[in-house]
Amino acid sequence: MKKLFLGLALTAGTLAFAQETPKTEKVNPSPLKKDVQPVRFGIKAGGNSAYFSQQKFGINSQQLGFHAGAFVNIPLSKQFSLQPEVLYNQMGAKDVIYSTETDNGVTNVKTKAQSRVKMDYISVPLMLQMRPVDNFYIEAGPEFSYFITGKNKGETTVASTTGGVTTTTTSSHSSDIDKDQINRFNVGLGLGLGYDITSNIGISARYVNSLTKIDKSMSAAENNNRVFQLGLNYKF
Repeated sequence: MKKLFLGLALTAGTLAFAQETPKTEKVNPSPLKKDVQPVRFGIKAGGNSAYFSQQKFGINSQQLGFHAGAFVNIPLSKQFSLQPEVLYNQMGAKDVIYSTETDNGVTNVKTKAQSRVKMDYISVPLMLQMRPVDNFYIEAGPEFSYFITGKNKGETTVASTTGGVTTTTTSSHSSDIDKDQINRFNVGLGLGLGYDITSNIGISARYVNSLTKIDKSMSAAENNNRVFQLGLNYKF
């Protein structure tokens, strides 16, 4: 009987000690999740400088426009994040068809004819961002665009100067782009960088090289979009 009571006492003591001693498990956090910031939404807007691949880069070939839209920044780790965007995006090009100047000793006449192509897209960039330091990042990724509408514009300017007095006349024409001749879907590759001025406000620059030809009747190497973007963004 004494042995039975002694055995019960030892068992009860062992159980009590086990309940009072907390179990601890060492959990090794995933290196991808270490110091990950929360998902943040934002808006962005800025200017575009666009031209076609068949042109030489320069002032006379740049069609100015803008981009504006929203984004969500999804951190993957402390250094990497994924940023999908939805943008209203203006592209296109301009070109000087000819520029002449004549002078008969009395009157100087300068004539300049140029054409412009304005193309409006809805673009969805998908950028992978890498931060070598906290406030600075570089980014790269694909951009998918859908053509909405566009216009072909032509303008001829004649400036005539006689006796120091200049008279300028301008004639122009405009027509809608035939959507049946245009590839509605456009795929490109983007490369850029950015800097966070504050935790909410940042600046960014990006270059997008399209891989899809614009006009179905032309080859892709001579017939796709190039665009430089410079803008501001605000994170909520």
